[in-house]
Amino acid sequence: MQTATSHEGGVAVMDDARRTKEVLRERIRGERRRRVPAEREASARALAAIALETPEISAARSVATYVSTATAPGTLPLRRALISSGVQVLLPVLLDDGGINWSTDGNDVVASPAPDVIDLSAFDPSRAAPAEVLLVPALAVDTLGNRLGHGSGFYDRVLQTVDPAVPVFAVAFEDEVLDAAVETVPTEPHDRPVDAIITPHRCLRLVSADVGHARWGRRTSPRVRWCGEP
Repeated sequence: MQTATSHEGGVAVMDDARRTKEVLRERIRGERRRRVPAEREASARALAAIALETPEISAARSVATYVSTATAPGTLPLRRALISSGVQVLLPVLLDDGGINWSTDGNDVVASPAPDVIDLSAFDPSRAAPAEVLLVPALAVDTLGNRLGHGSGFYDRVLQTVDPAVPVFAVAFEDEVLDAAVETVPTEPHDRPVDAIITPHRCLRLVSADVGHARWGRRTSPRVRWCGEP
């Protein structure tokens, strides 16, 4: 009887997390739609400037990123700047078998404009991006590193294949960064935390208060520092 009660309680908690995530997604999508094109373009340029000053990105020879959607923080200026400086930029590509592969930005391929909402039923872990830095989209991210995506679990699966030594940056607007002491992103067992956050205003490195690499566990207290700090 105790086992059944525990199981039912766990299911209820997961259902609550899913419902809370959907409410948060709808709120943020609405806020993004209200941004005017000029603001989005300025944010994309500012995002590129912040990212290029980040030590891990400025020193990388290969960066995996994505093609941003119309209302998300724009990645095009950053991708162009990286390519012009000789950095290999990798983009996720949807394959005919439903899986994901990675292609060099600029090739004649169709990069998924919204890789967070595609079908990954045939995802092949061997196709993980061979990059030194990984940038992933986020609708929201809190200071514990919990990231809110669009709900398909795409990047959570990708993060399972990434070497723990590869830094993972979530990209979001400044008002989508949640102070975990006030509001957290709900989590489920498949969710994977990120190492840092880049917005058009700043880059924050998330410092784990726990032992071991934080991406494979849960941070218990929010600790952040500027990305340029040692």
